[in-house]
Amino acid sequence: MADFTTAPLTPETWPDFEQVMGSNGGARGCWCMHWRLSFKEWEAGQGDGNRDTLRKRAEQQPPPGLVCYVDGEAVGWVGVGDRSEYPRLQRSPVTKPLDDTPAWVISCLFVRRGHRRQGLQAKMIAAACDFAADHGRHTVEGFPVAPAPGRTAGADNAMTGIESAFCEAGFTEVARRKKDRPAMRRTVADG
Repeated sequence: MADFTTAPLTPETWPDFEQVMGSNGGARGCWCMHWRLSFKEWEAGQGDGNRDTLRKRAEQQPPPGLVCYVDGEAVGWVGVGDRSEYPRLQRSPVTKPLDDTPAWVISCLFVRRGHRRQGLQAKMIAAACDFAADHGRHTVEGFPVAPAPGRTAGADNAMTGIESAFCEAGFTEVARRKKDRPAMRRTVADG
């Protein structure tokens, strides 16, 4: 059985994060900045600009997410943080706040090619919940995609995760503002 571990994204783990994201920065030069910037800012920063912005963010506390490892090899990334870090997420009619409950949001899940379809997303989501609890947050939200039966979602449109993985990690659907995008929530205990 493979050993799954995580480490917060910091300057020390940045090289591992770069390995996970590859030369494309995840999808389309995003570098996990899609929800953190206006579309205009995100588009202008595609590639090096977005990478440099997240690198600076990784120097701050709390870290902006977790690098995920299987048997010591960096294979995934889960972006998670306070809802206030994601202004674009808050403005979207699909991902806007569910209510006024203080929450952390899982904004991005990315698994390197060659490691996909191995059940890692649920482990990554659970680790993000533990990370939130370690930082005093008891509510974690996600806005995954729910592919139609018999269909799959690509890395680009599944950046917020897959519904089944959130269910496996203990999340419950609390709203559905778009047919294929459930709003999900989990309450977590102190870490």
